[in-house]
Amino acid sequence: MTELSFRPVSLAADSEERSRPSLSYWQDAWMRLRANKRAFASLIVVVLMVLFAFAGPWIWRVDPSSQDLDQTSKPPWATRNAIVAQAYEPWQGIAAEEPSGEHTTPRTLEIVGDATTTFVRIVWDAVPSAAGYRVYRNVLRPLAGEPLGVPIGKTGSRVDVSFEDRLDLKPTRYWYSIVALDDRGKEFSEGTTLAVDVTLSTTVENAMQQGWIDDASSLSPGDRFQLPWHPLGTDYLGRDMMARLMKGAQISLFIGLVAPFLFVVAGVIYGSISGFFGGNIDHILMRFADFVIALPFLLFMILFKLMFGIGPGQSGVLPMMVALVLLSWPGAARLVRGEILQIREEGYVEASRLLGTKTPRLIFRHMIPNTIGVVLVTFTFAVPSTIFTEAFLSFIGMGVVAPTPSWGSMCFDGIKTMETTPHELIFPALFISVTVLAFNLLGDGLRDALDTRMRYAE
Repeated sequence: MTELSFRPVSLAADSEERSRPSLSYWQDAWMRLRANKRAFASLIVVVLMVLFAFAGPWIWRVDPSSQDLDQTSKPPWATRNAIVAQAYEPWQGIAAEEPSGEHTTPRTLEIVGDATTTFVRIVWDAVPSAAGYRVYRNVLRPLAGEPLGVPIGKTGSRVDVSFEDRLDLKPTRYWYSIVALDDRGKEFSEGTTLAVDVTLSTTVENAMQQGWIDDASSLSPGDRFQLPWHPLGTDYLGRDMMARLMKGAQISLFIGLVAPFLFVVAGVIYGSISGFFGGNIDHILMRFADFVIALPFLLFMILFKLMFGIGPGQSGVLPMMVALVLLSWPGAARLVRGEILQIREEGYVEASRLLGTKTPRLIFRHMIPNTIGVVLVTFTFAVPSTIFTEAFLSFIGMGVVAPTPSWGSMCFDGIKTMETTPHELIFPALFISVTVLAFNLLGDGLRDALDTRMRYAE
């Protein structure tokens, strides 16, 4: 008998083993989410927004309630160059001698000292037939036949020929006009106009009080000084916009994340019980959910504010949270109920029943975990809706109100001065828009990544 010899077949050196490692449900969902560029970019934006809200204050250590009255309503691009002015002292003004001649309008008009944001002092020559003078200020050059500007004061005699302006001065160019008045207080001349360039200023005492300098001797009147930097500008009270946006993000994101978490959890439990038992129990529970959906949210928000004793001008964060949780859970309950109605017919659920698994363990151990994809997507879509609801309620004065900052209350403050200082409205509105858009796009991406039917369709 011929002895057969066998040799093992050796694999070629250039051969490759082609095998794909098995992936779990969540590993596959993560890969699909990363492949969705819009959803993954939205996830990065959400993470950055959370870091901005909760880690930002550790980096940008500015008190959001601290007021810098030298820089009120300053946009980010405004100059910070200031001149150190002397501490303010009351000015007695200048009285002229009895005038002579026949002129009906001041022939000279000039400033006294430096024109700074602390004060502007102007003097003019007396008009013989005047009983007093009216002072106008304008941010535009007055044209012939046009109004001279805003009347900011008047004097009561022909020899009282000086005026001190301290009314909300900005580092810009103003046109001051002096018009003579008759005995009845009526103007009888066109007036004399002077253009004045106002310089941003601060005092040594204010710099010490604000903590900008440690030694008062390091500055003296007339020195140039750089005021603190505000990357996103300041509001109408001189408060740093970036610090207030961080504080507002904490409140808006807290409400936007905690309230959806609570009402989604309540909806999951409610919908699981309804879907598992079915029959009359399911019918009764769902009709109650329909009743809750029909309740007007704004009306109950007002009622909860009254119940909690929240008066006008007080922040209603707690009533808002209660109203959101008590009235927003039916949507999640309906979705989970539909999933449970399908899952309860699966074979592993029947096997667990035959093995004697109790109902609570069956629901919470086997059924609810298989609805986590739907729950996660529902939560992701509920967050932007809640953030927008909080912003709307704060905007109309029923949510978070000043001085507590939130994005909605900051929009309410910014809309008052949107024509002159638009950055006070643009930045909080931009943060609301970006956050809501990011959560919506992330929700779309999670729905696609967690939907097994779409996975198999590919």
